[in-house]
Amino acid sequence: MNHEIGIVDVAKAAGVSIATVSNVINGKGRVSGETRRKVERIIAELGYTPNLPARHLKTNRSDLIGVVVPTMQPGRLQDNPFYWDLLAGVEEGARDGRYHVILTGIDEERETLAFVKERRLDGLIVVGAGEGSPLVPRVAALGVPAVFIDSYLRSPELNQVVLDDRSGAHAATAHLIGLGHRRIALLTGDMPPEQLPYFGVLYERLLGYRDALEEAGLPYEGDLLLRLPTSLEGGFEAARHVAALPDVTAAFAFSDVMAMGLVKGLREQGKRVPHDYSVVGFDNLFVSEYTAPALTTVSQDILAKGRVAVRMLLGQIDGVGDPARRIVLPAELIVRETTGPAGAANARNN
Repeated sequence: MNHEIGIVDVAKAAGVSIATVSNVINGKGRVSGETRRKVERIIAELGYTPNLPARHLKTNRSDLIGVVVPTMQPGRLQDNPFYWDLLAGVEEGARDGRYHVILTGIDEERETLAFVKERRLDGLIVVGAGEGSPLVPRVAALGVPAVFIDSYLRSPELNQVVLDDRSGAHAATAHLIGLGHRRIALLTGDMPPEQLPYFGVLYERLLGYRDALEEAGLPYEGDLLLRLPTSLEGGFEAARHVAALPDVTAAFAFSDVMAMGLVKGLREQGKRVPHDYSVVGFDNLFVSEYTAPALTTVSQDILAKGRVAVRMLLGQIDGVGDPARRIVLPAELIVRETTGPAGAANARNN
């Protein structure tokens, strides 16, 4: 019968105590660099792997955290690279803390969150749960550490990480107004307008758009708000609607993927960006500067958002929570090649 390598074997081969091996495995305790490297070498040579079920029984932890994304459509996570970057930030922070990540998109109206207890998750990161969402009290009832990203929840007891979405949208709209654009189409996604106040990110960006219009003495026009999916296809389809709106010379999309699709769609409509239409996106995805023309967009550090959220969550799990329950990250307008003066387009329309 083959002998299963255990922590005792590692300690014996390394000439150290079992406690020292345990400290090396768990990244805890005071162990010199030389001893740590020696133990890690012995672990690799012997092919030792920790007995996770036994460790979890002893610590009452699973070393698993869940990332939950309420989604209206099953393909939403794949369609928007924002979630790829966010998850990369979460995974990076979790890996540093020796945790693994489970990602799931859910129907927030029907999801019971039973999997949290079944998998014995140590904590949850919830992305984009709006005020009034049934998901929020269900998460609270679980009694597990939780952090909400991009949710704009009013309760001061909830741990949250958000972006300064309102100022970012204000900067984007003011930039277009400063270039002479007066009727600016708005691509918000496929959320019904009456539901926008319950979805913090979208609503904050809408408020920023309206703030800039008001400051410039321009009216808010509901017919300039276009409802289409947050995807490349949604943006592409929006081009036809934008081109049909009289005197519209610019569009502000609430995501880079929609803006990219819009630029392509306008091109296929025979329109030039930015000569005929200026376009601004939101997120500053890594591909934004490589589009042709390069996309003007509102930048947010998506990776940092994920890292900050997981740091807050692990602090709760370890009982050393951050005193700040709500962290607001900055947004910055990045001006590239898809925006320009409205003169040429205005001449076309007059």
